Amino acid sequence: MSRTQDNAEFLPVSMAVLTVSDTRADETDTSGRYLAEQLQALGHRLVEKCILPDNIYQMRALVSRWIADAGIQVVLITGGTGMTGRDITPEAVLPLFDKHIAGFGELFRMLSYQDIRSATIQSRAVAGLANGTLIFCMPGSTGACTLAWQEILQAQLDSRTQPCNFINLLPRLTER
Repeated sequence: MSRTQDNAEFLPVSMAVLTVSDTRADETDTSGRYLAEQLQALGHRLVEKCILPDNIYQMRALVSRWIADAGIQVVLITGGTGMTGRDITPEAVLPLFDKHIAGFGELFRMLSYQDIRSATIQSRAVAGLANGTLIFCMPGSTGACTLAWQEILQAQLDSRTQPCNFINLLPRLTER
């Protein structure tokens, strides 16, 4: 069971949020806004927030820029993880990964099963590591983002979470 170490120091990280959607705009982007608000409420830094259409090359270009930017440690992507022809987020980001974090998608689907039962099999939530940057891709619904944030990411992006978390690993992610 994860727990927070009370005497440990909180280490804020710099994050970028991408919403992948052909239909959302700033005023209707409830999922991206939710993630941006939550990370800032905990004391993390929002470096950039963007909305892009379901275009594999635009997504790769933006995420590649963020991966190359030493000022961005974590990328949160919402949308484009379903099964339709327009859902291409995994195809856009998987080639960029140096390492795949299989447990994120597995845990997301396990937790999601409690709410949406077998429909969770249609989720292609994925995560990985690229050039020392953590990348998490989750479905586009605000409910899915809330589940991913509250049940997985909030704790794993908090340096005080014990027995381990991603933040304490950041300095070692690019070691050779």
